[in-house]
Amino acid sequence: MLRMDEGVSRAMRPVVDASWRRAERARLDPEHVSAPLVLDGPALDDARRAHPISAALPVIRQLLVRDADPDSRVVVAIGDERGRLLWVEGDPVLRRRAESMLFVPGAAWAEGDVGTSAPGTALAIGGGVQIRGAEHFSYEVKPWSCTAVPVRDPESGDIIGVVDVTGEDQVAAPHVLPLVEATVAAVERELLIARLRDRGSGHPAASRAHRSPARAAQLRILGRDTGELTGQSGRTGTLSTRHSELLALLAWHGDGLSAERLAELVYGDARRAVTLRAEMVRLRRALGSVAPELGPLTRPYRLAAPLETDIGAVVDLQRRGAHRAAVAAYGGGPLPGSAAPGLDELREEVVGRLREALLESGSADLLLAWAETDRGADDVEIWRAALHALPPQSPRRALVVAHLLALESAE
Repeated sequence: MLRMDEGVSRAMRPVVDASWRRAERARLDPEHVSAPLVLDGPALDDARRAHPISAALPVIRQLLVRDADPDSRVVVAIGDERGRLLWVEGDPVLRRRAESMLFVPGAAWAEGDVGTSAPGTALAIGGGVQIRGAEHFSYEVKPWSCTAVPVRDPESGDIIGVVDVTGEDQVAAPHVLPLVEATVAAVERELLIARLRDRGSGHPAASRAHRSPARAAQLRILGRDTGELTGQSGRTGTLSTRHSELLALLAWHGDGLSAERLAELVYGDARRAVTLRAEMVRLRRALGSVAPELGPLTRPYRLAAPLETDIGAVVDLQRRGAHRAAVAAYGGGPLPGSAAPGLDELREEVVGRLREALLESGSADLLLAWAETDRGADDVEIWRAALHALPPQSPRRALVVAHLLALESAE
C-alpha cells in the first residue's frame, strides 16, 4: 500500500496500514487528533491502586526504568487494557517534552483515541509492535518512536495492560522489542507468583504443614542462580547458591531428608554429611534476619514452617491444567547455574510432568511454546507432535519441518 505522508511517497508496513485504516474508519483527523485526559487526581490514584500491574511495578522499574535515567532519552509508560496511561517515568527532560502531546498519566492512548501508536496498536493487535516516527497517525506524534507489548493475565490470557518505551529513533531499534517482551514476561510471572502465593500453592510440602494466619515464606528460584527469600514478616534477602539449593530441596521434599541423603543431593556424595551439617548451621544463621520461622529441624532435616516456592507454583498450574501459564512461569528453570544432583532431579521431574501434559494436550500452540524454550529446542518428539497438531495450511508448518530436518540430520 502506498500513501502520501508529508509529501513523501512511501511503502507502509502491513501492521501500520491496517492501523491507519482503523483510524480512518473511526473518522480521526491526523491534523487535530490528540490524546484525551480521562483520569486525573483521585480517579487516577484509584485506577493505579486497583490495577494488578501495580504489584509488578518494581520489576518494570528494575528492568526498564532503571536504565531510563536523566539523559537516557527514554520514557517508560504503563497503561491499562483500555490504553489509559497510569504511570509515565524515565528521562525527566523527555517527559516534559512528551507532556506537550499529552503523553502523561491519565491520558488515553488507545487507537480509537489517537490512531496509530505503539501502546494503542499493541492493544489492538494483541502483540508487540514498534512504531517509527512518520508511521504514527497523528501529526503531533510523528517526531517520536515507540515500542510496546501488551500484558496478559497469566492464567486467563486476557490483556490487562501494556508496557511502552517512547523516545527518539533508538527506542524502535530491533533489540528493544525483545527487551520489552522479556520485561512483560517477567511482569506476568510476578503476577502469577503473587496470585498463587495469596491463594496457596497447593504443593504437598505446604499442604502437610499447619496453616497459620501469617503468609508463608516464599522462595524464588526460577531463572535465578541465587534464590530470593521473603519471610513471613515481609523481609526479603538474597541467598547464596548453596543455601538456595538447600532450601529448594527441603521445600520440595517436605517429609524431610536424612543428612546422608541431603548430602548426596547437594554434593553428590552421601559421605559428606559432616560438611552438610556445618552448612546447615550457616543456613540457620542466614535465615535469622529474613525468615527465622523456617529454622531447619533435624533427624530428618526439614523446615519448621511452610515455604512456598515458584517451582511449586509451576507444578500446581500443571496439575490444574493451566499448561500455558505453567510453561510461561517455568522460564529458565530452578537455579539454572546449579550443578547439584538434587536440582537436576527436581528439574527433570518438573520438566517431565510438563512435557507429558503438553503431549497429551495435543495443542500446537502449547507444544510450540515449549519447543521454543531451551528444554524443548532439541526435543524431536515435541516438534513432531507440534507438526501433527498444526492445521495443514498453517504457515508455521514450514518452520517446524525445517527444524525437524535439522534435528534429525544431527542425530
